[in-house]
Amino acid sequence: MLRSLPLSLADLARPQIVAILFRSLFATLLIFVGLGILALWALDGADPCSLMSMQSCELGASASGLGALLLTGLGIWLLFPAVALGVIAAYSDRVVSAVETIHYPSAAAIARPVGVLGALLLGLRSAVRLLLYNIVALPFYLLLLFTGIGPIILFVIVNGVAIGRDFGEMVAARHRPAVESGRWLRSTRAERAAIGIVITAIFLLPIVNLIAPILGATMATHLFHERRPRDGA
Repeated sequence: MLRSLPLSLADLARPQIVAILFRSLFATLLIFVGLGILALWALDGADPCSLMSMQSCELGASASGLGALLLTGLGIWLLFPAVALGVIAAYSDRVVSAVETIHYPSAAAIARPVGVLGALLLGLRSAVRLLLYNIVALPFYLLLLFTGIGPIILFVIVNGVAIGRDFGEMVAARHRPAVESGRWLRSTRAERAAIGIVITAIFLLPIVNLIAPILGATMATHLFHERRPRDGA
């Protein structure tokens, strides 16, 4: 992992990676804009007071717009890692291919493209896995609230483990049959978790978190090729 980080940071300046970064950010933005429009539609004319058997307080256009804006902001705060990871997984074939073409051309020549459907399935699985991990961890987040920093530490660990697996699957899918991918994933569990924890920590930093998904994908690609000789690949 120590070697993959500086290599990946350098890769972020390459035109091929920058182009994918902007495409993935645009796709992520479109998803949240869509969620905002959906929230506005749901709130327009809604009567939240009726849910509590109180006097009617139907929301007007301004209140609906403000509510939709707040819900979208909350969604970005809570769901950005899962959505961004799902999007970058959908672009995973392009990311990994770009890194391999630059650094590992012989491996790129024999790689098996995941394809659009495969990439979309990877993205969906990544997003769902991340959400499920956090739902399971939610009671523990609440229990650790009194410690102040406890929920943040647990969040980084839980999401780091999930994200590390996701990034590993993105790369391994291009090179190994399912059985061999499983062996590689098990043998690199600690390294992938370390990458996932680094990326999750970056997700907590405003603005900088925009590069987190693609940085993780490039780091996982370098890790995969660093470990191939030792794994007998």
